Amino acid sequence: MRQLTAPSLTFFALTLGLLLGHARAQSPDAAKYQSPSGAQAATGARASDVVSIDSIIDAVYDVISGPAGRKRDWERMRSLFVPGARLMPTSPVRPQGTAPDAPLKGDEPLKTNVLDVEGYITRGGPYLEEHGFFERESARRVETYGHIAHVWSTYESRHEAEDPKPFARGINSIQLMNDGARWWVVSIFWEQETPRTQIPKKYLKSAR
Repeated sequence: MRQLTAPSLTFFALTLGLLLGHARAQSPDAAKYQSPSGAQAATGARASDVVSIDSIIDAVYDVISGPAGRKRDWERMRSLFVPGARLMPTSPVRPQGTAPDAPLKGDEPLKTNVLDVEGYITRGGPYLEEHGFFERESARRVETYGHIAHVWSTYESRHEAEDPKPFARGINSIQLMNDGARWWVVSIFWEQETPRTQIPKKYLKSAR
């Protein structure tokens, strides 16, 4: 996800745009938790969005992505997150008046913003809908135990889906929970790449 200054998480403004051919990796244990068909009718979530780790990660990226002028499906986004979920971008503190996608110098101080889903929609929604923004996953690492999973998701952000190069990259640390019927996002904690914090090569490719 990206900066949420407007929004401080590009993640939310949380990368996953059309998710065109992004690399996937899922641990063997993760495959055990496939939700029963139609199990989440009571929550309003699409069955196809919450049936597996793959599907819910895809849905998160997809729901925030789109061309300028397209209204995002915020009800769909709400359906992906457990009540009380948090979105937490760690981002440089840009000088007043600096554009949210202006190049970073690398020496800016950092801060972490803690938002709930409604706070993210209120703060980041207008930016996402007024500007073209597509975020997609480029690599993934997954750890699972019992009914919980940690997804280390490397992302790329673009203004247009066809842009050859992203204007931002970073890593989303995504925590998930399976309640026996479906997957939920519990939290997303992320940081955008800067000249001083370049993404290590090992996180630019998926691993099981």
